[in-house]
Amino acid sequence: MSRGGARPGAGRRRGKVGKAKRELAEMAKDHAETALLTLVEIAKGDGAASARVSAATAILDRAYGKPRQALEHSSSVADPLEKLMQELSGNAIRPVERPGGN
Repeated sequence: MSRGGARPGAGRRRGKVGKAKRELAEMAKDHAETALLTLVEIAKGDGAASARVSAATAILDRAYGKPRQALEHSSSVADPLEKLMQELSGNAIRPVERPGGN
C-alpha cells in the first residue's frame, strides 16, 4: 500500500486559480479605480499617508498582480560560464580511497 508522496492526477491542475482567489480579484477590481485615485490624491498632496498608499497598492496588486521587477546583471568577465568551467576543470571530485578497499 502506498503511503503519501505525489500521485499522478492528484491535486489542483497547474495554472488553475481557486474560486476564493478569483472572487478576491474581482472584489479588488471593483475598488481599483478608487485605489488609483487615492494614489493620485496622495501623490499631489502635502502630507505623508503611508498607510493609505500601502492599502491602495495592495488593492491594485490583488486586482492586477504585482509589476515585474527588472533585473540587471553586470560582470567584468566576458564569459562567466567559461571562467567557471576553467576553474572546475582541475578540481574534479574523486572518491576517497580507504584502507581495506571499503
